[in-house]
Amino acid sequence: MTTPPPASGFRLGSLSPVIQWGVLAAGSLPLAALFSLIELPAALLLGAMTAGIIVACGGGSIRAPRRPALAAQAVIGCLVARAVTADSVMTFLGAWPLFLSVVLGILATSVALGWRLTRLGTLPGTTGVWGIAPGGASVMMLMAGEFGADARLVAFMQYLRVVLVAAVASLVARIWVGPPEAAPEAAWLGALDWRGLAATLAIAGLGGAAGTLLRIPAGAMLVPMAAGAVLEGTGLVHIVLPPWLLAATYFVLGWNIGLGFTRESLLRAGRALPQVLAATVTLIAVSAALAAALVWAAGVDPMTAYLATSPGGMDTVAIIATAAKADLSFVMALQTLRLVIVLAAGPPLARLIARRMRR
Repeated sequence: MTTPPPASGFRLGSLSPVIQWGVLAAGSLPLAALFSLIELPAALLLGAMTAGIIVACGGGSIRAPRRPALAAQAVIGCLVARAVTADSVMTFLGAWPLFLSVVLGILATSVALGWRLTRLGTLPGTTGVWGIAPGGASVMMLMAGEFGADARLVAFMQYLRVVLVAAVASLVARIWVGPPEAAPEAAWLGALDWRGLAATLAIAGLGGAAGTLLRIPAGAMLVPMAAGAVLEGTGLVHIVLPPWLLAATYFVLGWNIGLGFTRESLLRAGRALPQVLAATVTLIAVSAALAAALVWAAGVDPMTAYLATSPGGMDTVAIIATAAKADLSFVMALQTLRLVIVLAAGPPLARLIARRMRR
C-alpha cells in the first residue's frame, strides 16, 4: 500500500533518493541521542524507527534494501546466541523443572492475552500473539513478518512492552537497592578481539546466507543464532559484537520497520493502544506473581526473582540486574530459556491461531 501524499504541495518523495536518505540519517541521529539521554531501552533502534516513520508518512519513497536488512537479522541472531553462557546452562540444569514451570506460565499468559486481542479485532491476523510474546523484541518482530503478521504493529507492541518493563524494573530496583552505580561506557573504538569478530562475522554471514537460501522462516536470524549458541556455549567461539556494529544493525532494523509504516498503520496502532497497554500491564503483573512464587517455593531473593521473570528486554534486564547486584546467572538462565521456548513455540502457535480464525 502506498502512502498518500501530504495535503501540502511538498512531499519528500519528490526529492532524490540520496537526499531522502540524508534526511533520514540526519533525523535518526538526534532522535537516537535524545532517547539515549532519557535512557530508553533500544534507543538507537527506536530513534531510527521513529525517523523512518516520519519520512514514510511524510511522503518518502525510499525503502531499506533487502541485503542490509538480512545482514542485520544475522547479527541479531549472534546477539541472542551470545546470551548462552556456561553459567546460564549450569544454572538451568540445576533447577530446570522450576524454570520450565515459570516460563510456561508466562508463555500461557501471553498466548491468552494475544488470543484475546485477536478475538477483539484490535489487531489483524496473528499480530496480537507475536506482539505480546515475551521474547526478544527484535527477534519477535523479525519472525512475525515471516509468518504473516504485521511487523510494524508487532514492533509497536514489543517496544512499548520493553519500555514499560524497563521502567517498572528500574523503579523496583531503585526502591529495593537504591540508586544504581554508574555503568562504565562501552569503548566504541577501543581494543578489539579481531579473531572473535572475524568468527562472529563468519557465523553471521554463512549462517544468514544458509538460512536465506534454504528458505527457512526468519532463517537469516535463526541459523546464525543456533550455530552461534552451540559454538559460544561450548567455548569454541567467543562472539564479539563491538558497539559500532550493533549501532549499525539497530539503525538498519529501525529504518526497515519505520519506512514500512503508513498513516493508516499509525492510526491503527493508536486505536489499539488502550488494549495493548492493558495486556502489557497484565503480563507484567502475572510475571510479578510468578516471581513471588519463586521466592516462596525456592527461596530465591525477591530482586533476582522479579528480574528473572520480567517479560522483556534481555539486554535491559541484564543491565538492571548487574546494577541491582542480583544473581545474574539465574536471571539470564531463565530469560534465555524463555526466549528459546518462545522461538520454538511461536510458529506452531501462530499457525494454529491462524487456522482457528479462518473457521
